[in-house]
Amino acid sequence: MHPAPSLILFTTLSGLGFGLLAWLGFGLNAPTGFAAIVFFGLGYGLAGIGLIAAAFHLGHPERALLAFTQWRSSWLSREAVLSAATLAVMAPHAAASAFWNTPLPVLGWLGGLLSLATILATAMIYAQIRAVPRWHHWSTPPVFVLAGLAGGALLAAQLTLALWLMLALSIAMVAHWVAGDRRFAASGSDAGTATGLGAIGKVRLLEPPHSGRNYLLREMVHVVGRKHAHKLRLIALCLGALAPALLLMLPASYAAAFAALGLHLAGMLAQRWLFFAEAEHVVGLYYER
Repeated sequence: MHPAPSLILFTTLSGLGFGLLAWLGFGLNAPTGFAAIVFFGLGYGLAGIGLIAAAFHLGHPERALLAFTQWRSSWLSREAVLSAATLAVMAPHAAASAFWNTPLPVLGWLGGLLSLATILATAMIYAQIRAVPRWHHWSTPPVFVLAGLAGGALLAAQLTLALWLMLALSIAMVAHWVAGDRRFAASGSDAGTATGLGAIGKVRLLEPPHSGRNYLLREMVHVVGRKHAHKLRLIALCLGALAPALLLMLPASYAAAFAALGLHLAGMLAQRWLFFAEAEHVVGLYYER
């Protein structure tokens, strides 16, 4: 799949923002006054930037409101509904914490649960796509959820919790890569199943379907070299989870926490680029890609 920058920003920043809002809602960091304005503003800002990036990825961004109408059958629509519900429910809790120094725990917990549901819905947008075997696996949602919770814990200054979540995230990332590398072959898809002609013999491509690139090749087929992918995986794993975990094991300091956050963000951007670039859509079988 084409690793569009808008999708990378959407999945990375919105997950980070909703992860922070989840911890703020659960009360692990219960800021009041100006501190609440900073923390909740950061959560809303990251989530908002991610959602705006997602809207601009649409072919017609002006029709983004239509994404709310298909919630019965579409995970993308459910994610839109849940994100709006999260921001709406969390707003009174944030305002009460910031201006009256009186958090609203019930709304906070409800907003926290909705934040987690939003991150899960984002993951399910991809995990439910059968045409991309690498994504269509139980290992996809844990990576999204743990990344959001780990980054959110860092932003919420819950450093011990962030350490354990970073370690869990590293395991989830490796499990996703190992499982994903086997998924396409295990799916049984080939040129024969794609054309429906496999029963009468081996199907192979005689010549390309057309002479130039088209939408399918541009958006659904992206070839990344195996050696290049392995290097990026190592970078994503080290920067996104292992290096932040090591920094969090040091005596607590602002410098270590900010460094861990910067490394985590860089690593997750690399991981999300790989998430899309390594995804083999079955439409590539028509092009022997």
